[in-house]
Parts: sequence; C-alpha cells; structure tokens
Amino acid sequence: MANFRRPAHNDRAFRISTMAPRFASRLANVFASNVFLVFLISIELVAWQSGASALANCPGGCSCNDDTLVVVCEESRLDVLPIALNPSIQRLIIRNNKIKTIDASMQFYTELQHLDLSQNHLVNIPTKSFSFQKKLQELHLNHNKLSSVSNATFQGLNSLTVLNLKHNFLEELTNSVFSTLPRLEELNLGQNRISRIEPRAFAGLSALRILYLDDNQLSSVPTGSFSLLGSLAELHVGLNAFSYLPDDAFAGLNRLAVLDLNGAGLSNISEYAFRGLPGLRSLNLFGNRLSTVPTDQLASLTRLEELYLGQNDLISLEIHSFKGLKNLKLIDITGATQLESISKGSFEDNLNLETIILANNKKLAIIEEGSLLGLPKLRHVSLRDNAIITLSETTFVGKELRQLDLTDNPIFCDCQLLWLRELLNEKSNFTQIQCASPEHLKDKYLKTLNADDLGCVLHDSRQQTIICIIVVACVATIATLVLILYRYRKSMQEKLKDYKWNKGRKNLEYHKPISTEEDCIVRGIHPSQYPAPPSHAPGLRPIPVTEL
Repeated sequence: MANFRRPAHNDRAFRISTMAPRFASRLANVFASNVFLVFLISIELVAWQSGASALANCPGGCSCNDDTLVVVCEESRLDVLPIALNPSIQRLIIRNNKIKTIDASMQFYTELQHLDLSQNHLVNIPTKSFSFQKKLQELHLNHNKLSSVSNATFQGLNSLTVLNLKHNFLEELTNSVFSTLPRLEELNLGQNRISRIEPRAFAGLSALRILYLDDNQLSSVPTGSFSLLGSLAELHVGLNAFSYLPDDAFAGLNRLAVLDLNGAGLSNISEYAFRGLPGLRSLNLFGNRLSTVPTDQLASLTRLEELYLGQNDLISLEIHSFKGLKNLKLIDITGATQLESISKGSFEDNLNLETIILANNKKLAIIEEGSLLGLPKLRHVSLRDNAIITLSETTFVGKELRQLDLTDNPIFCDCQLLWLRELLNEKSNFTQIQCASPEHLKDKYLKTLNADDLGCVLHDSRQQTIICIIVVACVATIATLVLILYRYRKSMQEKLKDYKWNKGRKNLEYHKPISTEEDCIVRGIHPSQYPAPPSHAPGLRPIPVTEL
C-alpha cells in the first residue's frame, strides 16, 4: 500500500542490520590491538542483531535520542568514553565527567559534527585521536588539564571550524601547531599559561577569524605571529602583562574589526601602535593604567565605532579628547575611580555619538555646561553612580534622549533642577531620581516634587516669559539711548552751550540800566534828572541827548 509505514521498532531493526557489516570491518581493524574491546563490541552487535533497541545501550545518567542523533552525558560520572552508542550520532556532549584520556572508541563515531568534552580530567590527547572525525566541525576541550598539543593532535579534522582549548595548562605554542586545521575560524586559547608563541605558530590558519589569547602570561604582543592571520576579524589579548604597545603592534591584521585589550596592563601606548588597522570598529582599553586619553594614538582609527576606557587612571576629559573619531557611536567610561570632570568640548568632534556611558566614577562631580550639546544623534546617556550634585539645563538636549540614567548620585534638589523634573514627567523611560539633599527632601523622588518644593519663586512659565521680555526690552531701550547720546554728544554739547549763552544774554538785557531818552520819557523821567554815569566806568559811552 502507498501509505504503508513500518513500525518504529522495525526501523531500528533495519538500521541495525545495515550497520552490522560496518562494525564487522571495524572489528577486524582493531582486533589485534584491543581484544577486550572487540569482545565487548561483539556482545553489543549480537544484541543489535537480535532486534534490541539501540536506546537500551545508553549509559546511565545520559540522554540518547536516536531521532535527533544527539547524546548528552552531563555529570554522569563517566571515566571513559562510551563505546556502545549509535555510531550515527552527530552531537556527543560528555560534559563535567571524569574522563582522563581519549581512547580508540572515538573511531566508531565517524558522523560526529559536534563533540564537547569540556570540564573533564583530560591530561593528554594521543596522536591521531581524531583521525576518523572528518565531518567534525566543533571540538570543545575547555576546562581540562591539557599541558601541550602538537600538529599531530588534531590530524584528520579537516572540517573543524571551532576549537575551544580555554582554561587548560598550555604554556607555549610551537610552530605550525594548528597547521592541520585549514578551515578553522575560531580558536580559543584563553585562560592558559602561555608565555611563548613561536613566530609561525599560527601558520596554516588562513581562514581564522576569531582568536582568544586573553588571560595568559604574555609579556609582549606577538606581532610576528599575528602577521600570518590576514583574515582575522577579532583579537582578544587582554589580561596579559604588556605594559607597553610599540609602533605597529598589530601589523598585518588589515581586516581586524574588534581588538580587546581589557586588563592588558598598559600604561604607555606608542603614537603609532594602532597603525595598520584601517577597519577597526571596536577597541576595548578597559582596566589598564592610562592616566590620559590616548588622543593622538586613537586619531588614526577613523572607522572606530565603540571605545571602552573604564577602570583607567583618567582624571578629566579635556576638549577634543577624541579628535579624529568621527564615526564613534558609543563611548563607555565606567569605574574610573580618579575621574573628576568632563570639560565642555570633550565630545565635540564626535557628531555620530549615540550612547555615552559615564557610570560608577566615584569622584565625577563636574560636567560642564554644554558638555553633551551639539550631538544630534545622542539618544542614550548613563550618568549612574557618580558624585553629581546638580546639572545645568544646557548640559544636553534632554528632549532628544530616549534613555537617561541619573540614579545613585547625591542630587541636591532645588529650583535649578526644575527643568529636569519637567523632563522626567515628559519621558516615561527615564530612570527615577532621588534627592540626597536638602534634608527635608531627602529620599524623595524629583518627579513627585513641585516648583514650590524646589524653592522656585516664579514657576509659571508664561509669567517668566513675560518678565524676561520686559527686562530685555528695558535693557534694549537703555542701550539705545546710551548709544544715541554717545553718538551725538558733540552737537548736544554745542546746543547746550548756545542755550546757556542765550539765557545769560537775556538776563543781562533784563537787568541793564535805563540809558536812552526814550526810556526816560517812557518811565516819566526827564533826561536831566537821570544821573550821568561815572566817567571812570569802563566800557560805558556817553549817551547823546537829542533835543526834540
């Protein structure tokens, strides 16, 4: 029938019957080397051929799924690799057990694509242990006790793309140690004891894109070894003991996009340390010993988008601290215990900034007016857990922000923060701000206070606007008058003199003596009766008497 389907147990029996010849050939190969192993597998083969379910061979504490071909054994107290699993499994996870070595049983699992042996007790890996895993893509050997590997350790892993050797006891990397892994894309060697890397240690890793060498014992950057990694996109070399970055420290890494130097011990960076990194997008300098922002050293990283500078010995951010970083989108300065102030103009060269994080800086109390102005794309600002007491309204354009975090600061709530209270009421996604002082407002939320609580005498915005207009008009009028007086001061002085002279002349005319006959006649006095002026009076002339 067209819709006929065999029962599930028949499917298993069918698969088992087809597997028998394969196992028989394998047994012939290992017979001479391990008779006991052949005996055990023969017993399992007999059980399969009798129609027993493959799931019956799943070790205790393990989970075996014949449909998804996944076996998981976590904390199962296994001390050796299981030998009777379905040979078609693709994912084998034996994590957190007590396995000390990889034995010959690995050759039966040729279909593996993912193998996780992390958190075991592996002390060594015999040569060619993975020579039958042609399809293996991920191998996790992290958190073991491996002290050395060689170029024969991973022989046969031609398809491997991820190798995790994190948290072992490796001390050095010899030349061509990974040369048998042509397709490897990610290599994790973090948390080992590596102090020496030979110049050609990474030879053959032409496809490598991600390399972890963090938390080792390197005293200098292995520049020569890195130059072989032309495709590398991410490099993590923090938590070492570099102290100094020389010129061209990462020469040859032309495609590097992420460089992590977190906790590398840097106190000095050469001017051209980052030369040859034209595509770098993210730089982590967190947890070093830098006392100033390495402005000149960073200036060549014109495509940098993320910069982490927290936990350094920075005291202040000066004007143009990040000059040249025109594409910077995020800057994070967290936990800089000596940082005290942010100067106006610190970020004025970074017009593409979207996120600024200045958090957990216990001495940061001064953020100058306009420090965060002129950043049209700024949307996220975190000023959490600093020593900020107050903020000016001109610090940033708050209405453009999507997130603002000012929690855990000793905020002094007064009328200077009325603008911030109104902003908090407009933006629901801003964090709440509690007052630390004055005492009567302590622990109260700024958002819940009104203008009177903050001590504002004039808090009506319309009233403030009217008063401002009147004051401006008065000042403008006075200034205009002063300007006019100053401009026409000479002509006004002359007019004033003329005015005084004319007024004095009129007064003299009003008080002058009667000197003419007509005046005498008008006043009813005969000229003969008017006394003649003294002859010695200066400036007086005799008045001629004319007979009528």
